[in-house]
Amino acid sequence: MRSLEQVRPAIPIDSVWRMVLRLGFPFARAWWHLRRPRHEGALVAIYVGRALLLVESSYRAEWNFPGGSVRPGETPDTAAQREMGEEIGLSSYPLLPAGSACGIWDGRRDRVHFFELHLDCIPELRLDNREIIAAHLVSPEELHGIALTGAVAAYLGRDLCC
Repeated sequence: MRSLEQVRPAIPIDSVWRMVLRLGFPFARAWWHLRRPRHEGALVAIYVGRALLLVESSYRAEWNFPGGSVRPGETPDTAAQREMGEEIGLSSYPLLPAGSACGIWDGRRDRVHFFELHLDCIPELRLDNREIIAAHLVSPEELHGIALTGAVAAYLGRDLCC
């Protein structure tokens, strides 16, 4: 797994945000397990040649793609662009729709829309240092030994439906 350097140095408030996220996420998951809310998200699979960009969040053990929730009134592609800009500093790249998957992940009934971005080389990334704390390029051979979120596993298994 090849590590990518962070551009923006961490500031003290980033540590506070990471702690809040790390402590709050288990409570949110417990609440979601009780309530089973519906959730809609958008994730971006970023390919650099054959390698895939994975991001590490400050509050979960599994690796994910850049992305997040679709806000009310927002289209999935707009959400994917917004989240990609917020989390890793990439914006205004043309995204290709790559299907969607449904499942119960983190206790929520989730529908995740996938998009792909194909690049020749990795641009400079600006991680937010709050939610996203690391980014790595991973070869297809390395993917089998990495803990992935349920949505990313569904995408890689191409179990796309809904």
